[in-house]
Amino acid sequence: MNKFGILALTLGLLTIGSVNADEIVSEAKDQTSGKATGGMSGMMIGAVGGPIGALVGAGVGALFGDSAQDVTGTSDRAYVVRTDSGELKTVRSPNRVFAVGDKVEIRGNRPYPKKPKTTALALL
Repeated sequence: MNKFGILALTLGLLTIGSVNADEIVSEAKDQTSGKATGGMSGMMIGAVGGPIGALVGAGVGALFGDSAQDVTGTSDRAYVVRTDSGELKTVRSPNRVFAVGDKVEIRGNRPYPKKPKTTALALL
């Protein structure tokens, strides 16, 4: 009888799945690379005016780099994701494409496709 209880508990724990998953809500633009490139270029140009010029140049360059990337249409992909706790989070996804409503799991700052959990009963 004791072995049956352990078996029932094990099968029960294996069949418990995640009720809620992270879900793609919408697609957004990501201009991080444009900001970084513009900021570096602005900092180098502004360095002619000293340390304060470098800081001002970096800020102005980041703004122009962001705008330039938006105008040229070379923005990267980012997605707004509703987490299982209900929070909205924007994550970058340069290598994967998702549709609105796709279930994903967030690892670090990247979305990955949600793999369905297999249960012990599905294996039979």
